[in-house]
Amino acid sequence: MSVIYKNTMNSIGKFVPQKFQPLWNHPAGPQTIFFWAPAFKWGLVIAGLGDLQRPASQISISQSTALGMTGLIWTRYSLAITPKNWSLFSVNLFVALTALYQVSRGIMYQREQTTLTATASAKEK
Repeated sequence: MSVIYKNTMNSIGKFVPQKFQPLWNHPAGPQTIFFWAPAFKWGLVIAGLGDLQRPASQISISQSTALGMTGLIWTRYSLAITPKNWSLFSVNLFVALTALYQVSRGIMYQREQTTLTATASAKEK
């Protein structure tokens, strides 16, 4: 870790109230990447929530599946590492849930289209 970063964190730490010192000094606290990586990953959750407005015909099932599986894998991993990183756990759980919901929307849309096509074919005969 760079000397500048350490000195900056030490300077900021002097202004952190006493009741927040346990969080500040936690092994997965704001002084570490274990805090900032999950904080920025919430952007994926926000993007996933924004995609809920996207028409089901535009959903990439393979991309959403990959994102959902990655979320599940990292959700499990966040509990296997030391220190347990509950922030990483929660963000990956939400990534997985939003992505897998999109997968279900895409699959339901494809099934509806298959049914409509089959119905239209049956009416033509």
